[in-house]
Amino acid sequence: MQISYVPKRFAATSLAVIEAARLIIAEYRAEGFTLTLRQLYYQFVARDLLANRQSEYKRLGTIVSDARNAGLIDWETIEDRTRNVRENSHWGSPAELLAACADQFRFDLWEDQPYRPEVWIEKDALLGVFEGICEELDVPLTSCRGYTSQSEAWAAGRRLRKHGQHGQTPIILHFSDHDPSGIDMTRDLAERLSLYAEREVSVDRLALNRAQIEQYEPPPNPAKVTDSRYAAYLLVHGDESWELDALEPRILTDLVRTAIERLQEPKAWDSMLRLQDAARRRLRKLSQTWEDGAG
Repeated sequence: MQISYVPKRFAATSLAVIEAARLIIAEYRAEGFTLTLRQLYYQFVARDLLANRQSEYKRLGTIVSDARNAGLIDWETIEDRTRNVRENSHWGSPAELLAACADQFRFDLWEDQPYRPEVWIEKDALLGVFEGICEELDVPLTSCRGYTSQSEAWAAGRRLRKHGQHGQTPIILHFSDHDPSGIDMTRDLAERLSLYAEREVSVDRLALNRAQIEQYEPPPNPAKVTDSRYAAYLLVHGDESWELDALEPRILTDLVRTAIERLQEPKAWDSMLRLQDAARRRLRKLSQTWEDGAG
């Protein structure tokens, strides 16, 4: 949706940035992804359209903001995943509610599986990338917002303990930045979740890892020298760090899918999917029956 609120005449250099942004946005929209400003910026850097400097990030933000206000960039193509309004759902009729329930109805697809995976990510800004794949594969998704709070770690530990008591192996698929704290967060999660679950909990760091940095070459940033973990990080990784946001969304979702599919027992999974589809069909039929009776 392109709406002009504040018309503006742009310099040629700014128009070039706007056109590049529109092309990148369209490319990702075609694959079902909506970018944050930070992800858009990293695409500019990866394509050598902007230098990897904070000043360039701010300049891109200003140009994009002005372009949206001027009606040159669709308002719905860039999102802020950290600020969302929350409101009650509303329905036009009971039939509408039943139809919606049919689409949302789910059995626990992992009930008869040997593993209980969860996806944990460092920051809210990437929720939009992971929500779709986690919903599809019926996997819980947690945004840690840095180091996980004690309350969240304890609640998760008790949840994972319960899965273990039912004979399932809990496993955390962890995604965080490759920087002094981001690396250490994986260790911290494993230790605290194991403590509160009263059993060893495997935390598999799926990204961002050194091999992925070498493969995809995301733009580096200086590691924070003020981080208390900087000295230890410097000895192993040097003085550069990399943000998870710099990886393309499709790479992150592929990592989740590959890891989850390795944990699935296919026959039990397919059986639960068939039961779920049958239940959804019954709900849709009930919705239609209600609508016909109301008419």
